Amino acid sequence: MLPRDEYILELLINNGLIEPTDAEYAKESALTNNHSPVDELIKQGMVTALEVLETTANDAGYPLLEKIEDIDEDVVNMVPPGLVLRYNIVPLQMDEDSLRIAISNPYDFETVDTLTNMLHRNIECTVVPKSEIEGAIKRYYNTGNAGGTTTVIEDNLIAGLLTSDDGETKNHAEGGDAPIIRLVYQIIYEAHRLKASDIHLEPMEKRLRLRYRIDGVLQAMSDPPKKLQSSILARIKIMANMSIAEKRLPQDGRIQFRASDKTSIDLRVSTVPTGQGESIVMRILDKSSLSLGLPELGFFSDDQVVMERLLGLPDGIFLVTGPTGSGKTTTLYGCLNYVNKPDRKIITVEDPVEYQLAGINQVPVNEDVGMTFAAALRAMLRQAPNIIMIGEVRDLETATIAINASLTGHLVFSTLHTNDAPSAVTRLVDLGVKPFLVASSVRAIMAQRLLRRICSQCGQPYEPTESEIRALNLDYSALADATFRKGAGCERCRDTGFKGRMGMFEILVLDDEIRRMVNEKMSLSAIRQRARDLGMRTLREDGIRKVLAGVTTPDEVITSTMGDKD
Repeated sequence: MLPRDEYILELLINNGLIEPTDAEYAKESALTNNHSPVDELIKQGMVTALEVLETTANDAGYPLLEKIEDIDEDVVNMVPPGLVLRYNIVPLQMDEDSLRIAISNPYDFETVDTLTNMLHRNIECTVVPKSEIEGAIKRYYNTGNAGGTTTVIEDNLIAGLLTSDDGETKNHAEGGDAPIIRLVYQIIYEAHRLKASDIHLEPMEKRLRLRYRIDGVLQAMSDPPKKLQSSILARIKIMANMSIAEKRLPQDGRIQFRASDKTSIDLRVSTVPTGQGESIVMRILDKSSLSLGLPELGFFSDDQVVMERLLGLPDGIFLVTGPTGSGKTTTLYGCLNYVNKPDRKIITVEDPVEYQLAGINQVPVNEDVGMTFAAALRAMLRQAPNIIMIGEVRDLETATIAINASLTGHLVFSTLHTNDAPSAVTRLVDLGVKPFLVASSVRAIMAQRLLRRICSQCGQPYEPTESEIRALNLDYSALADATFRKGAGCERCRDTGFKGRMGMFEILVLDDEIRRMVNEKMSLSAIRQRARDLGMRTLREDGIRKVLAGVTTPDEVITSTMGDKD
């Protein structure tokens, strides 16, 4: 049962419309009949739909309207049919800076916020029965699929967009109110509002597919019209300072603009030619991650103590490993934010510089002019820094310069692509670094993955299945103090049960014995066993701790650590 249903039941009890026993009956019946408890009460005749609507409207402070009368034509034209269908609302009246709409769910604050930003007006609500709204949509917008899904732009707008007064196609509208501009703006702003990390626009044979990556998972959205494909892609390329004439080669660019709510949105844009047109991916750069502390990244208190000690070292190399998309860059920025003090000079070399960090010198790689990682590193060492961050150790030259920097009194942060922490040692040796240099320079290695957090609004306790307990290899004695939770799904998390992500970590701190083993080229399994003896937790073990603490689910950990045998 969703928290909103629980709240409405309490409202009905407090207003004397039902008894507490009625609420309990509705809850039990809802479990077997697959209805919400409120729908069950209405079905059994214990309360009417209008009484429920009136109660919730009064609680939200909105007026109730049982029937929609005539609506002025200017008001009807104020809201595009696409928005009316998508959000199941009807405009009722307007003045200079506000618009009153009919809405069937008085607690749908997300729709109100979205319409406020999209229509640039204050939105005032009147609660109206859902059937009445759907009837009004059919009458005033001449459509029979009220309440259904539609594209993000309506047919009337398309007709006005595709042909100008002289019959020529409008490929690139430059006016601030041009429909294509508004459509692209809506696509980007909606992704930002939903906390998506990427926007994927993929040309297919008969559709232009739009997907957002939210909490690491791609979710399908309403597709823009296929016939607007070339205009949409051209508009995005113009915003990213790309060549709209070049459609045969990949291109990269950036978009920076300010939304109507004064929010600054930065995107990194990539295009790749496909058989059906150019595929565009826009990565949204979330500046809020720059100020994340170690607890927000997902470190428990004991790992946080270890990290704080490592970040306080005067020299050496600290490596963060993991596959693409595992949050390595966010972790490094969090570390830099922690050590960024006025008495320290910090320089980074990145390809590209994704976020601007106050108080830190950031050097972008530009291989076209010879500014490679190695060239930038050599120049950086002449700047007398205390701390150096290298975006990625890619080759022997970069690794050698980084090691020399660490041996001459610099603290070096970098990333490496390996599946776990001990594998980073052999990866450096494979690049050509002498084992004794690895042993003497590397202070610690941390592998990480990202887990989805259980939604704080709809998360609720549950009993794990036998298969989940076996899959995690849990001892039943550990279950006594465990808090297993799972998200039921709500509007806040888009019915996924998850909202936000956190890291799980495997921290390997090199001691004298591990250094000896590295220098003597001992096997990876032996190094790993020694690290385990020193107390290193594997990725799966750290994930299990987060499952037992009730912040993620067993499925998340199992899926992310399929290769972890320990």
